[in-house]
Amino acid sequence: MLEARGIHKHYGDLHVLKGVDVIIHPGEIVSIVGASGAGKSTLLHIMGTLDHADKGTIAVGERVISQMSGDKLAEFRNVELGFIFQFHNLLPEFTAEENIMIPGLIAGKPEKTLQKRVKELAVLLGIEGRLEHKPSELSGGEQQRVAVARALINSPKIIFADEPSGNLDSASAQSLHELFFKLRDEFGQSFVIVTHNQELAQMADRMLTMQDGVIVSS
Repeated sequence: MLEARGIHKHYGDLHVLKGVDVIIHPGEIVSIVGASGAGKSTLLHIMGTLDHADKGTIAVGERVISQMSGDKLAEFRNVELGFIFQFHNLLPEFTAEENIMIPGLIAGKPEKTLQKRVKELAVLLGIEGRLEHKPSELSGGEQQRVAVARALINSPKIIFADEPSGNLDSASAQSLHELFFKLRDEFGQSFVIVTHNQELAQMADRMLTMQDGVIVSS
């Protein structure tokens, strides 16, 4: 599914990633753990094409995405990859439904098709009664479920999540963790999750531990 080879990343004189190799298999949930500054989020962002490596390659299937740039890379990222972040990043002026539809509209999909897809996802995620509400009218857990639906709207192959439950109370976090596995079983997508939550990390099919810019155990 996704293969990262020899990934190096510097920020100035700081060598953040030191030749990291990762393979993510189809339908696999992988957690990435480690102390702050170990390079977890940097690796996630590079695998998700939100940042670029100084050296190394990233391939999804037969496509070497580390060699893509500009509009082609943006299109690939929007359609093939999904992203969930700690702080939701919902647009406050739009309703939940409109926020969820945005990646699909960018991809040029018909609005009626997207509305149908939104309703299907909303039922699955338990937010079908909240679609007309704006983010400020939603709880933290509801906002994160809207963000999950937005990540799923284009049916991407891989979902990247960076501390997805870090801003939630324990009950909402547990619900979100269980949701990831339900979604994997429903859609067969791969999830790559950076987390400090040991419970979530240990629920994963595989846990990668990073230390000082390298993976020290898998």
